[in-house]
Amino acid sequence: MIALGPSANRPPHMLLEFLVSRLSFTLAIVLGLAVASCDRGAPDAAQESSATSAPTGQIDSAQAGTLMPALNVSDPSGRNLNLGALQGTPVLVNLWATWCAPCVKEMPLLDTLAADYEGRLRVLTVSQDMQGAEKVEPFFAQADFALLEPWMDPGNELGFAIGGGMMPTTVLYDATGKEVWRVLGDYDWGSKDARAAIDAAIAG
Repeated sequence: MIALGPSANRPPHMLLEFLVSRLSFTLAIVLGLAVASCDRGAPDAAQESSATSAPTGQIDSAQAGTLMPALNVSDPSGRNLNLGALQGTPVLVNLWATWCAPCVKEMPLLDTLAADYEGRLRVLTVSQDMQGAEKVEPFFAQADFALLEPWMDPGNELGFAIGGGMMPTTVLYDATGKEVWRVLGDYDWGSKDARAAIDAAIAG
């Protein structure tokens, strides 16, 4: 019989195999999290996941009922939008950044979502890039989205108000401005589960 854990009496080659397997397992978990999300505070460093007690990559309604922060976001032209004034239509707020690979991956899916739910759901992507228009404007020019608009929050005020500590962070608010659910990290917005959750929220 082979022991499951390390032992002082275990031959050196068996101990080495055990340590290598444990290290590989740990690295797989860390890399998996890094692919799914980005640390909000490390735009120019390696993308790492940040510690959080909330589930990642799944719909979480733990903060349902929280009001949307009444903060302003802006676009490259200087136009302002007050989130607290968005009433009457459900709003999906997505916090992202140009340096965050999982965020960029979601953008085409969110653009399709905005088109499919046009008139019933507003999809609001808000950049957390500290350089603001310098980064966001070229990105949008190249992407050529159909409906997404280049809203920005370079001071990260909205990001801190919403919380979560990672990107992408996506929050669905109902027509009265109250949170329904949120998703931390990468999510397939074209999936049946995503559409079902959005349909249920719109139906009330």
